[in-house]
Amino acid sequence: IYNSSAKESLDMIRKDLGDCKRCILHKTRKNIVFGEGNEKAFLMFIAEAPGAEEDIKGRPFVGKAGELLERIITKGLNMQRKDVYIGNIVKCRPPNNRTPLAEEIKSCFPVLVRQILSIRPKIIVALGNVAAQTLLGTKETITQLRGHFFTFKGIKVMPTYHPAYLLRNEDKKRECWEDLKKVKQELML
Repeated sequence: IYNSSAKESLDMIRKDLGDCKRCILHKTRKNIVFGEGNEKAFLMFIAEAPGAEEDIKGRPFVGKAGELLERIITKGLNMQRKDVYIGNIVKCRPPNNRTPLAEEIKSCFPVLVRQILSIRPKIIVALGNVAAQTLLGTKETITQLRGHFFTFKGIKVMPTYHPAYLLRNEDKKRECWEDLKKVKQELML
């Protein structure tokens, strides 16, 4: 389940990021949530931004949405969280969990691109509107994009609903499951 050829290491990227002050989010964050998981993962999950619990712990997806993502990974894909890599479009929590501003995304996105190019996953699952729209350079909504593969720098991207959205809209879980079946089939799991 791992990719054997990593380029620039994630440690190098993290050291280069340092105590980032590239945008205003550094003023209100508690921790930079760099991302975590396997550096050679074939599967990468990318969401919008850290939430309150993630900001406190400095890790992605540690709250209720994280519990659902973990179930998606283990029960839906028959993998473990340690097998995948999980990151965000922006590394710091926007105040009151608001959507990241364009300038915040612009400041942080190059770091994520370096992470993606280091890991070189076979598939990226873009969780929610901001992740999908940023990676794919589109204004189309997740409802329009989900269920279809796209590419980002030669890597397949499957947009689907964010786990936090699924917790509020349980009727969309079936559609997310359909998206993940396509990912599973593509990875031949």
